[in-house]
Amino acid sequence: MQGASYIVQGSPGAGKTILANQIAFHHAKDGGKILYVTLLAESHDRLFQALDTFDFYDASAVGRDIFYISLFKVLQEEGLAALVTALRSELARHRCTTLVLDGLLIAKDKAESALDVKTFVAELQSHAAFTGCTVLFLTSARTDDVSPEHTMVDGVIQLKEELAGIRTVRQLRISKSRGSAALGGLHQYRISSFGIDVFPRLEALLGTPSAEEWLDQERVDVGVPGLAPLIGGGLPPASVTLLMGPAGSGKTTFGLNFLGRATPENPALFFGFYESPQRLRAKGRALGIDVEGLERSGALVVLWNPMTENLLDSLGHQLLEAVRERRIHRLFIDGMTGFQRAAVYPARLIEFFTALANELRGHGVSTIATLEMRDLNGLAGTDPLPDFTSLMDNLVLLRQAGMGGELRRFIGVVKMRDSAFDTAFHDVVIGDGGLQVANRLILPGTAEREPVVPSSGVQTPGES
Repeated sequence: MQGASYIVQGSPGAGKTILANQIAFHHAKDGGKILYVTLLAESHDRLFQALDTFDFYDASAVGRDIFYISLFKVLQEEGLAALVTALRSELARHRCTTLVLDGLLIAKDKAESALDVKTFVAELQSHAAFTGCTVLFLTSARTDDVSPEHTMVDGVIQLKEELAGIRTVRQLRISKSRGSAALGGLHQYRISSFGIDVFPRLEALLGTPSAEEWLDQERVDVGVPGLAPLIGGGLPPASVTLLMGPAGSGKTTFGLNFLGRATPENPALFFGFYESPQRLRAKGRALGIDVEGLERSGALVVLWNPMTENLLDSLGHQLLEAVRERRIHRLFIDGMTGFQRAAVYPARLIEFFTALANELRGHGVSTIATLEMRDLNGLAGTDPLPDFTSLMDNLVLLRQAGMGGELRRFIGVVKMRDSAFDTAFHDVVIGDGGLQVANRLILPGTAEREPVVPSSGVQTPGES
């Protein structure tokens, strides 16, 4: 906010200097003039070397739009009053609209009392408000250190770096924001070549969906032969379906059938954690599903996030950004476990998934997501996560069991929103064309009949 003052606080290495310079260069692109003042004895050469690794850095702006000076000697030899005078002079000389003071903690150490610090901050604030100059005070104080100057500024941004197990997690908190609404709590951020990327907590940002829920009544074709009669002709529109089953039961193949119904006018998104794009295309070729052709036509977008060190909210924002930009109609999430593994605080997963599901419904997206379950070696059991599955509109179960000396796969519908559905298990066949639903399952000891196998269905062991 123009004429306001802010404290950016955090331990060394948290990213305060990166954030301040990123703001400065962004402001310079918009025509602003920035005075960047350090209270360190060393030159700015090392600072420029570090900034040169970031995309936002523009060397031509230095000395033209952004002015770097050190006032360490002034502070050391003449004190805070002289520092204020020097700052006012430099701001007026360059006609600056933003001031960054890197080293508030050093200025505090030079002060004889807390009153001197408050006077120093007040005088800078007064000058900034009069000239319309925005001020950023950078300090290396701990994030839990609340000093008197916190009460004087318009906002406080806290940067925090901590260990979660053996990984480093960076989190940002707006602990004060005078005159504006701020999202409370901690929000994860990442330092990359772009600078600092902040990912607001999805459940805080999207407590209410940004769009109204889709009300189209037309059923959605899943693309799995033989399934439509079991679910009333197709999935309810803009619904979220959870496809549960153990490894090898056919979940990814089911998804490829679903994505195969996409068109350039109604595109689809594959958002996965297990299959790389190359492996997904190879799987499609083996099943007779032209994944590459769908991609070339614009009917399919493939996003892969290896299950390594991901950030939960980064994944959510990436998914929703692709949905909005590409106007996605069909979404297949291959592995809800990928979100679970990325959660530093697993207790918030229900709220996160609620916000994500509501936003997808609001944009009219028909979503199928897979959840890995342990193999129960039979047909009993549905899902061990009642709180999680209650968020879903539809639940479909894929099972596999050894029967008669062979491994057989089955599919059953557990829940279908506002729809009548067949509750019986049916055989599943995987072959040319993907996954197909065959005859109703006849358990041993009951009256048997000849199995019905789709004409093109040659089962391929090990498909998932």
